Amino acid sequence: MAKPKRHIFVCTHDRPPGDPRGSCKQRGSEAVLDAMKGELYNNDLMPDVKATRSGCLGGCEQGVVMVVYPDNVWYRKVQVEDVPFLVEDHVMDDEVVERLLMDMGD
Repeated sequence: MAKPKRHIFVCTHDRPPGDPRGSCKQRGSEAVLDAMKGELYNNDLMPDVKATRSGCLGGCEQGVVMVVYPDNVWYRKVQVEDVPFLVEDHVMDDEVVERLLMDMGD
């Protein structure tokens, strides 16, 4: 199997109901991951770009959280409707989607 040029990790971590931080899964991360895989497939980007589920990436309050490697770009509050923009702008055009960037506090 060839190593992908980019790997997108989507947090699908789930916390118990009532946890004040919430979780990416409760915010729709499974649908985001499915949409990402579909968009990559529809744009013939696989296997050069891979999207997989991840455990907790931190930043639960900012979920759905996603990270793109090797770019080391972290996105937050990703929704299904954001996926086409992420694929077109970031994956295809190498442009970071600024409005979804996660504040890493540095």
